[in-house]
Amino acid sequence: MEQPKEQNYLHGAVILTLGVIITKILGAIYKIPLGNILGDDGYAYFYSAYSVYYVFLIMATAGLPVAVSRMVAEANEQGRIMQSRRIFSVSWWTFLVLGIITASIMFLFPEELAGLLNRPEAAKSIYAIAPGILFVCMVSTYRGYCQGCRNMTPTTIGQIIEVLIKVIVGLGLAILFVRQGKDTETACAGAAFGVTVGGFGVLIYMAAYKRRHYRYEPLSDPDTPESRGKILGTLLRIGIPITIGATAMSIISLIDTKFINNRLQLAAGFSQHESSVLFGVFCKAQTLYNLPAAFVTPLVISIVPTIAACMVDKKQREAGAIAEDALRITLDVCMPMGIGLAVLAYPIMNILYPNSYGAGPILLAMMGVASFFVCFSLVQNAVLQAHGNETLTIYSILTGGIIKVAVDWFLVGNPDINIYGAPFGTLLCYVVMCVMNQAFINRHYEYKPKLSRVIPKPLVSSLIMGVITYGAYKLLAAVVGESSYGRMALCMLVSIVIGVAVYLVAAVQTRAITYDDMALIPKGEKIAKLLHIRPAPKHLK
Repeated sequence: MEQPKEQNYLHGAVILTLGVIITKILGAIYKIPLGNILGDDGYAYFYSAYSVYYVFLIMATAGLPVAVSRMVAEANEQGRIMQSRRIFSVSWWTFLVLGIITASIMFLFPEELAGLLNRPEAAKSIYAIAPGILFVCMVSTYRGYCQGCRNMTPTTIGQIIEVLIKVIVGLGLAILFVRQGKDTETACAGAAFGVTVGGFGVLIYMAAYKRRHYRYEPLSDPDTPESRGKILGTLLRIGIPITIGATAMSIISLIDTKFINNRLQLAAGFSQHESSVLFGVFCKAQTLYNLPAAFVTPLVISIVPTIAACMVDKKQREAGAIAEDALRITLDVCMPMGIGLAVLAYPIMNILYPNSYGAGPILLAMMGVASFFVCFSLVQNAVLQAHGNETLTIYSILTGGIIKVAVDWFLVGNPDINIYGAPFGTLLCYVVMCVMNQAFINRHYEYKPKLSRVIPKPLVSSLIMGVITYGAYKLLAAVVGESSYGRMALCMLVSIVIGVAVYLVAAVQTRAITYDDMALIPKGEKIAKLLHIRPAPKHLK
């Protein structure tokens, strides 16, 4: 069967983004009802178990899929098909071993891992979610290979399958156990088991997709691949620094979670139940704050093989242009979303989590501002990794993470600030990371992305949108009222629609979104015509 056609980086990102939209809708169907079913304290147990799972997942899968993608892209650019095939084979066995090790640790020591977070109630959930790591590790091999071939379609479909199964199984079990009168810990474990079943389902799909579309047909003039040992060495050389950086941030976040709980109880004077409630509502706000990053991650995945291929062909100028466009498009996407979360924090939290503690809106507003620094740093990391400077990202991640823990230690322990100190630590952490990453990019890229062409237009468009959206909500709330759930939801939805329309108009007028951007996506020229986006005059290009 003929292999799928390669996609340019923005085309691939659009495909992945469509998947993100669907998975986020399904994820909302999963997490929002789950938070209401389990309550603030129960959601804290589930989130703690997921935090442990995420740390082990990052340890096993953060760097190596990026390395596989980059290595396969470089091999394909050079026409080395046998090299590409052997890269997949080596990575498959590597991920199998990593998956077995990490899953075994979680499966055998759930009580100890839960105890490290002062959340012994999370042990059942850790036990239930442990096998999922093995499945996701194996999935990462297939995703890395397909992404290296610049084919984002299987990743997108796989994500949808994974979340759909998680919703059906996880939410279904949580509801079932609650109705049967099971304790909160068991209900949380049921929700966590949905993650495991979802991972198994997507593994079956990805293996079948590769077998169907990337069969190993005989080659008339096969190239000579490198030895398995040399490929493994390259895989580890690229992947380990990325893994260290990502794992360091995850471990720091895990330590930070423990510190937040300890400081709320030991320094700020809250009881264990009160600290669980405060941390639980913080976790709910954090779920929403992660939303913009989910829409940027497709661009992060897509640009790595594209820039890596440019570097193989010594197209330095093209690599720099792609990096600059990626950074600007990131702000085009995440900045209005972050500001939207901030200005509509009150109705968002009260509609999605109506029975939560009252600190939620302020936490979400602060984290909405932090979210676009998170997104910007993700793309900066990808730009550095694609250029072969993956080691540098470790320094910015460690520095930002240490600052986050230090700030949270002092602010959360203050009774007058308590949980409100946590989002401020997050904001400061990612601001520092962005500054450091940009310094690294300026130093190592021959054709440097210019922030003067990246930041101003999305910022102006987003601020215009934020002011009008906030004003629209306040006006609607004054006219319609927000005393009931339905009225508040109506005011929020209308304000969001107004905000989206205002941002599109502002982005077109400020040229935050360009005709060249639209030309890179499917049917982009038609969409550009619909939005009245015209090509820039030649002297402005």
